[in-house]
Amino acid sequence: GHIDGIGRIARWEPVGRDHLLEISAGPEIMRYIIPKGSIAVDGMSLTVGKVKAGNFQVWIIPQTLRVTNLLERKKADAVNLECDLIGKYVERFATFASA
Repeated sequence: GHIDGIGRIARWEPVGRDHLLEISAGPEIMRYIIPKGSIAVDGMSLTVGKVKAGNFQVWIIPQTLRVTNLLERKKADAVNLECDLIGKYVERFATFASA
């Protein structure tokens, strides 16, 4: 796949039946991260739950946990990130519109 950058796991913990995954990323990635938008983490397409300064959160449901390698991940691990394509299109069109 295509990656836009690298993030680091800042928080990875069970919450009830689900797991909370918080990833820190640089501004070149965070500019495209929006609540309820899409983000691919190591090729897994996930929905962004919450966005904070310098990081974002996604919720991992039990089925996703069972069929991926996320159980092998731990805090501070690097992950590949691919941002939602729509944000890239909007940025590109806005660049041409202002030129």
